[in-house]
Amino acid sequence: MNTRMNNWRELYAQNRAAIAAAGVPLTAMTLTAPPQPRVSLLDEAGQHAPAVSGGRGLLANPRQHRGAARDRPPFGVPASDRALVHIPRGLDPAVPAPMVVMLHGCTQDPSTFAAATAMNDSADRHGFVVMYPGQPRGRNPQGCWNWFAPEHQQRGAGEPELIAGSARALLVHESRQMVDPRRIFVAGLSSGGAMALILAVCYPDLFTAVAVHSGLPYRAADNLAAAYASMTGATHARAPDGHAIHSAMGQHARPIPSLVIHGTADRTVAPQNSRHILAQLMHANRLATPGTCAHDPAMPTASQRARVAGGLSYTHSQWIDDHGTLMHESIDIDDLGHAWSGGVAGGSYTDPRGPSASEIIWAFFAEASRLEKGPTDAAGGIGPARSGSRPQIVEEV
Repeated sequence: MNTRMNNWRELYAQNRAAIAAAGVPLTAMTLTAPPQPRVSLLDEAGQHAPAVSGGRGLLANPRQHRGAARDRPPFGVPASDRALVHIPRGLDPAVPAPMVVMLHGCTQDPSTFAAATAMNDSADRHGFVVMYPGQPRGRNPQGCWNWFAPEHQQRGAGEPELIAGSARALLVHESRQMVDPRRIFVAGLSSGGAMALILAVCYPDLFTAVAVHSGLPYRAADNLAAAYASMTGATHARAPDGHAIHSAMGQHARPIPSLVIHGTADRTVAPQNSRHILAQLMHANRLATPGTCAHDPAMPTASQRARVAGGLSYTHSQWIDDHGTLMHESIDIDDLGHAWSGGVAGGSYTDPRGPSASEIIWAFFAEASRLEKGPTDAAGGIGPARSGSRPQIVEEV
């Protein structure tokens, strides 16, 4: 396990102190997003290419790629607005590929997050594009996503619009690889997990499914003080129920497939936050399709215990709707702290003893790709799209 992990509650306290010392009100950090933000995709020769190289050897050092020439934003775009993109070798540029948008946590950046999670390795194995947006320190002193600020909890504004805009940019062929608009997913860790949920809720027409690793419920806080309380679980009942999510989806309301991953030993973001995320989304899904999505976090369709060989044990639960579709999944990992499960040893906020969160996330997204993001049909269900396989990544106990 990475023994260099910091206490993220202390980081949030430092973040609050830094904002106060700078005399900058939180509302002053609201972003004005350009209509179509550009994406960093240039290599040293000025050609469109993956911004983060694949391969375990290249990613062994989490900080190896920081400041590399291939990370430069093109055409005068500020470096603070760049996003790193990994495109596996061997993909047919003319065949639309799925894409996973990965949001880092506090003190991390796109390069360190890519290295720590080894998501690029999963992308190389399974054939999907990965985008890593970055949070500039100018918008948050610790590099946290401002999930706790109301101006960053809605569609069409702030950080959600910037991230969604970067994903849209790839859809209009700003890279050498076509992206399938039906198979765009979003995932994140901690503050990135909270922002991933915001994106899934506010842009259900763009993101097919969401995975939240050690994150927080939608609108669990509306200021920094409330953020600290929600992280500890002290305000577990504060976060709105599914009505807030259903309202945020607006005319695009539909059931959202969701995966939550959390460690039982997390002392930074209390594990009950993931249970509340599930409760929120299950309620919202029931509001979107009352006849098929009547789930309860305490009553999974299937649940089993498993463990990683030589590593941590965990509980794997699934909730399946009346059409036989997997809608929700949770991985509760024994003795895991605030860290990316199954990440690279020595990486930023990782614990290699746990099951690979990257593999679990892609397996869930591959299953979720069978759903269309379009409106529900007359029967209240969602039409099938493409099927995916779920790789076996752990041994049963």
